[in-house]
Amino acid sequence: MYIIPAIDVLDKKVVRLREGNYNDVTTYAISLEEQIENYRANGTELVHIIDLNGAKGDFSNQAYLFDIIQKTDMKIQYGGGVRSIDKVKELVDAGVYRVIVGTQAITNPSFLEELATLNEGKVKYADHIVIAIDVLDEVIKYSGWLESSPIKLIEYIDKCLALGFFRFLCTDISKDGKLGGAGVELYQKLLNHSPIIKLIASGGISSMDDIQKLQELGGVESVVVGKAIYENRISIDEVKDWNLKSLIRF
Repeated sequence: MYIIPAIDVLDKKVVRLREGNYNDVTTYAISLEEQIENYRANGTELVHIIDLNGAKGDFSNQAYLFDIIQKTDMKIQYGGGVRSIDKVKELVDAGVYRVIVGTQAITNPSFLEELATLNEGKVKYADHIVIAIDVLDEVIKYSGWLESSPIKLIEYIDKCLALGFFRFLCTDISKDGKLGGAGVELYQKLLNHSPIIKLIASGGISSMDDIQKLQELGGVESVVVGKAIYENRISIDEVKDWNLKSLIRF
């Protein structure tokens, strides 16, 4: 299991939201460029960047984000407002390693169907896709966690698997930003249903003990960690030491 450090960006500032609430924001006194460099210097291979403005349909951050992303040699897992095939292509073609899709995949059934078969030359775009599943009390949320989907959680996973998408970023919103521990029960349920999924856990990580509990589930591929790092509950050196022992490389 690999620890992926998270950087959430709102109005060009590094922030964290509590339970996805845009009115409950913690802003950190570090720039996106500085934080990426901190992780790169530490040996981190993959970083998770979310454009929180983009998640709400406001793309004022994108030129700023793209400029920074294209200048770094780090592998980037990027999400926030990716709602068209052209945007997926733009990101992958610009060198983004993984593209997270959420809202459009949930609200527009043809989006994933088209994406599943999109190939240009040697590039199979589906290989770069991470399906975001943001869950509150087993209800899928989207549009920056502001809207609820009528699609059942397990039904949605099965649909994605049938189209050939196997990597899922699952955020337990009830845990997110609270530093109260990960949603182990939710992840266990998903893995029991579909052991073949490549599961990326997100939300609630407060310590290396929480990381260990996810490792013990036996099927979690990676875990996204944000607030615990910013608030010094998990050090960058602990992330480095853990990832050096991980069998996962990018």
